[in-house]
Amino acid sequence: MIRPELRAAFWQWREVIGAGSVLLLGLWIASLGGWLLVPVGLILAGLAAGLALQGWRRLRFAQGAAAPGVVSLDEGQISYMGPQLGGFVSVPELDEVRLMSLRGRRLWRLRQADGQVLLVPVDATGAEGLFDVFAGLPGMEMSILLAALGPQGDGQGRGLAPAEQSRLIWRRAGRGVSRL
Repeated sequence: MIRPELRAAFWQWREVIGAGSVLLLGLWIASLGGWLLVPVGLILAGLAAGLALQGWRRLRFAQGAAAPGVVSLDEGQISYMGPQLGGFVSVPELDEVRLMSLRGRRLWRLRQADGQVLLVPVDATGAEGLFDVFAGLPGMEMSILLAALGPQGDGQGRGLAPAEQSRLIWRRAGRGVSRL
């Protein structure tokens, strides 16, 4: 009954649509008035607005599944299995996240404290799950992350320049050489 492309679009926007519906419900409850319904409705609408924003950010992060390989997240470990590359990194040991361009394909470069590196295509199957992992990293600026993934690269109308093959997105604080 519903066309497949329309069903796919609804499925992709499901978090934002659901949160928007709850937001409208909260505003309707608040419009009924009264000492109890106004605060309850506004609290519900506020929570739904936060969930809608989170869903919209998650939607911007997802790049589709065009690259070969599969990303999986399990027990604090990120694994990527591809036809030529693959490996594992531990999320608690994650030291640096970079977005890089290699042969026209954008990749996440995830580095552990011991120097082990994992390259994960941005558009690999399951890579959208990295959003939650990155959001949980201490000091991660999600606006920088989403701007780097945007069509213009850095949100300022500039993409990755030919000389700039890698952009630092996040680095764990307190690591590296200290100067006295």
